[in-house]
Amino acid sequence: MASGPIFTDTSAWYAYVDKSDSDHVAAVKLVENLNRPLMTSNYIFDETLTLVKLRMGYHVAINVGQKLWSQEVGGLVRITEEDESRAWDIFVQYEDKGFSFTDCTSFAIMERLKIDTAFAFDDHFSQYGKFVVIPT
Repeated sequence: MASGPIFTDTSAWYAYVDKSDSDHVAAVKLVENLNRPLMTSNYIFDETLTLVKLRMGYHVAINVGQKLWSQEVGGLVRITEEDESRAWDIFVQYEDKGFSFTDCTSFAIMERLKIDTAFAFDDHFSQYGKFVVIPT
């Protein structure tokens, strides 16, 4: 059985925040029933704030950002130079996938920290094939 933190992707943070998102109910339900801590990276923090500001406005982005920055909703881990190097290798290797470089940094940090579960609503973590993705 999986244990330890759950890496949280931008798609999950956004679904959790935006009540009009098609995955909002599933995101809230999952978070309310978790018995494991959430964790995210500084690259996901950046991507999430940018997306929230673009779609929902500055004030919502500040609110979300404060909760992520203060680690009120989950741990915040910085990408290392080694993670960036590994992410570049992944990015180059998977020409046939739609992985962003940020996706690749997420895979690299999960590998380094031995995190086995991702909370995401896009297909990238499943396509990479090395993690359990929730919700299913």
